[in-house]
Amino acid sequence: MTRIERERRRPWRGAVRLAMAGLLVAGTGSAFGCLNRPIATNEPRTTSTIVERLTQSSVDKIDLLLAIDNSGSMADKQDILSTAIPDLVQGLVNPRCIHKSGTRPPETVSSPNEDCPTDFKREFEPVKDIHIGIISSSLGGHGSGACPEMTSASNVDMAHLLARTDENSHVNDIPTYLNKGFLAWDPDQKRDENGEPGRADPEDGEADIESDSNADLNDTSLVGQLRAMVKGTGQSGCGFEAQLESVYRFLVDPEPYERIEIQGDAAVPIGLDGTVIQQREAFLRPSSLLAIIMLSDENDCSIREEGRNYLVAETRNGFRLWRPRSECATDPGNKCCRSCSQNQDGCPVDEACTGSDGFPARLSAAEDPVNSRCWDQKRRFGFDFLYPIERYRRAFTEAQIPNRQGDLVPNPIFSDLVTDDEDSIIRDPGLVFFAGIVGVPWQDIARLNAAGEPDLLQGLNEDGEPVGGFKNATELGSPLLDNAFSSTWELILGDPAKYQAPKDPFMVESTAPRSGSNPITGDTIIQPDQTGWNTINGREYTIPQGSTGDLQYACIFDLPQSKSCEGNAQSCDCRELQGAPNDNPLCRPEAGSSQEAPGARTTTQIKAKAYPGLRELQLIRELGPQGIVGSVCPAQLERTNDADYGYRPAIGAIIDRLKTVLGGQCLPRTLTPDDQKQVSCLILEARNSQGQCGCDPATGRAAVPPDATRFAAVEEVLALDIAKVSGWDCVCEIQQLKEGAAEACRTNVNDNVEADGQPVHGWCYVDPSIKVGDPAIVADCPSTERRKIRFTGKGEAQQGSTLFITCSGE
Repeated sequence: MTRIERERRRPWRGAVRLAMAGLLVAGTGSAFGCLNRPIATNEPRTTSTIVERLTQSSVDKIDLLLAIDNSGSMADKQDILSTAIPDLVQGLVNPRCIHKSGTRPPETVSSPNEDCPTDFKREFEPVKDIHIGIISSSLGGHGSGACPEMTSASNVDMAHLLARTDENSHVNDIPTYLNKGFLAWDPDQKRDENGEPGRADPEDGEADIESDSNADLNDTSLVGQLRAMVKGTGQSGCGFEAQLESVYRFLVDPEPYERIEIQGDAAVPIGLDGTVIQQREAFLRPSSLLAIIMLSDENDCSIREEGRNYLVAETRNGFRLWRPRSECATDPGNKCCRSCSQNQDGCPVDEACTGSDGFPARLSAAEDPVNSRCWDQKRRFGFDFLYPIERYRRAFTEAQIPNRQGDLVPNPIFSDLVTDDEDSIIRDPGLVFFAGIVGVPWQDIARLNAAGEPDLLQGLNEDGEPVGGFKNATELGSPLLDNAFSSTWELILGDPAKYQAPKDPFMVESTAPRSGSNPITGDTIIQPDQTGWNTINGREYTIPQGSTGDLQYACIFDLPQSKSCEGNAQSCDCRELQGAPNDNPLCRPEAGSSQEAPGARTTTQIKAKAYPGLRELQLIRELGPQGIVGSVCPAQLERTNDADYGYRPAIGAIIDRLKTVLGGQCLPRTLTPDDQKQVSCLILEARNSQGQCGCDPATGRAAVPPDATRFAAVEEVLALDIAKVSGWDCVCEIQQLKEGAAEACRTNVNDNVEADGQPVHGWCYVDPSIKVGDPAIVADCPSTERRKIRFTGKGEAQQGSTLFITCSGE
């Protein structure tokens, strides 16, 4: 299978800065393929050039990590996710059948091994090798006294794989693959080392999707097991949710600590967590497509595990943080915006920084509620205690990352962790995806219908087609509302680097009631003392002074079943608070009242909530096309078969993004062919040939001569970190087909393309929207990307290779 990733746009002279792995430059003893002909009949020009990253490689396995928040109030979201598991599993292991015309509705067959009906073909080949694991958001107190194990075992899950039914236990009692903590999809029963492939064996993985059969020797199914694992994650974990750091610890951290000690007043990571290292090695294959799906209803609080950062989680003995300097209130980016406990050199005297005892002034309990320490830290405390988002962007995109000492070391995601097996090909960054089902109104990220309304069923894509669902990366980055906003990101995220809040007031973190209207829907924020109700978060509510703290909600949704919060029940939002009003929109109104009315409510909870997930969204934005956004607040939970039910839109967005990798070389935008239907593009294939480099014309390849422009492109490829890690030593050009061979490539819908009775090896450009090629060839592409680079015969990318495409155009 193949994959295509858009890299970036540049002028032709910049096109030589192709991203890739692997070739050695002349003088190092390696060959690179040579271009002995022009790139295309068009003369390359320096204007409006498109550069694409076309990473073509065989993808026959997926490693899927579910990172599930297990703090209070998450059980309802976990239940909803569990109902979406069949969509997720079926979407990968039994992809839909698409009609060759692209106009008839897709059909689904009963099993991955069943053929599609006549004139239909799979969106992509069923994936028959999948690892699925779950981790939680709980990493303990990071050196503080918060979240001890004695309070709840799941406070300290420490990014270990979870397969439990009891959230208060460290014991994984749900059967997993060879008791390794994760599930393995293996319908062909090929995983056993000593058994016979295709024959059931105790060492095989799961072969049943939704119900048990004789296809394997166990009495379980993939969907059933995964649903149980999702629900077993629980909601008794640490309230300082380290969603992003948990993922980093499991997949990336080269030295996951065993424990944290306080030495002096500084947190010091000690030892190595052998469980994390062992589970990572078993779970993460070097050549797989890696997908992380995060489910959370709160902003990330990944506390730095060094120095005095742990103090932000300290709750013992009434500990309160220090005041910030006065500059922080209006300009958190000011060089003098610091904690009053820090060195004040170079800044004017701030009298508010000195307490009555002569020591640095501290905040009061009302100013520093312990449950609300993870938001807007620089402004509120003069110091950011959390890891920067850049840490996680680098983790998912770069071949080297820093260890504890700050030295660059190989990134496990882009490494071969087990060297004594046959899988030694290193994945490209284009095979790493991060999806966040997080706190953001679904209305903000849904496609808009013809009337300009958010519509998960009939929302229009880039091509004006009523496909519904959530926006993709391109759509999220495009101007909206007649260019009133530069992008959806301006609405839901703002500019964190400049401390600029989102333009949607529902996405602003605040303890105080906010004001304003949603720019897309017009929903107005309702104050606690006003009559009214909006469809996004209902209304603001009164957060009691002196409580442990809370924030106003980004969005809320109806619970399938109400629950009583009597008896001070945990993970319940409608508990009685002594001496404080309960006007929370999550709670059932008093008898005779309505949800629109202000005032007291009962202790019965009828709705669930989510807070702005700003840090998760920031990472998704930074990852560009590798990031996927979904809302943790579903549009509806009543019509179970509808496309907008529960987390089906989020799962659909994830499958749509992955299938562009699994299903072919679909392109996100149009290229410009000449009158011979040729395009001005050069495609290079980089690989580790283990010293056997060859660019055989019989396979549609040619060597790349070191002329100035093409040599510079190859040189740039070799300079990438991933090139060195992968050991690429060979670069060839894959040739664009011409004349009769090109016409056969564009019009022959069969897998085996021939011209004049001979197989065709190479590539062509197919784009039926401009009358170039047969629509059936692109029928499996997403509706916004129905154009592709089609590789035929031996012109397909070789196992483990990475392709780059450089195009010039008008």
